Amino acid sequence: MKLLQNGKVAIVAICLLSLVIALSGCGKNERIVIGAQTFTEAKILAEMYRALIEEHSDADAVVIPDLASSPLVVSAMKRGDLDVATLYSGEIFNNHFPIEDTRDREAVLQQAKEGFDRYFGFKWFDPLGFENTYAFSVRKEVADQRGYTKISDVAPDADSMRLGVDTTWLERPTDGYPAFTKHYGFTFGSTFPMELALVYSAVANKQVDIVLAYSTDSRLKAYNLITLEDDKHFFPPFDASTVMRKDTKNTRRSKPRSPC
Repeated sequence: MKLLQNGKVAIVAICLLSLVIALSGCGKNERIVIGAQTFTEAKILAEMYRALIEEHSDADAVVIPDLASSPLVVSAMKRGDLDVATLYSGEIFNNHFPIEDTRDREAVLQQAKEGFDRYFGFKWFDPLGFENTYAFSVRKEVADQRGYTKISDVAPDADSMRLGVDTTWLERPTDGYPAFTKHYGFTFGSTFPMELALVYSAVANKQVDIVLAYSTDSRLKAYNLITLEDDKHFFPPFDASTVMRKDTKNTRRSKPRSPC
């Protein structure tokens, strides 16, 4: 996975130091609750947060894994059920607050930092050095047989194809399915909303023909899937960052609370 390649480990380590410094004053009666989505890198990072917090402060830390979506993580953090998580700059397109519709990487990141600070009271740290964006994916034999290398290549066959997709993407107002169909000019024959964790096995087992996956997910290789180039640049940047409630050090818990 990209999190562990191309020198990214050093960038992650440097960024995580900011979190450690921010939480270094936490005391013995404090418990930091860390949320993680269903995909691998979020779980790995959550365990890294836990280990660093417990090593460099007197606080206890607990990880709540397998949260179904990033919007669920945001809601749980807003309620105070979670203190820390990994989120992605493209989360601003999930209708949390007013934004400028742009695909510029720095502009999207700045809106994430400013918007989640103003409307949610979250500290959005600098990026961890990798991006995990959406990627349309098909089985390798399908890509080879039909010559698919980019999303536009699918257009002639789309009306007979079954799309397996994360439920939340169908509902996203600015970078979800309705906006995608206008941008690329075609729709799929049928859509099958499901939890993200299921899309990989669904396409591998030929239950669907194409899926919307995450670009850094290790299951792409495990299931021998090919990702298609976003040749019309529809998807916004999704740079990963550590995010923390700004009042975390003032929150004391005797036990973790479930965000579910």
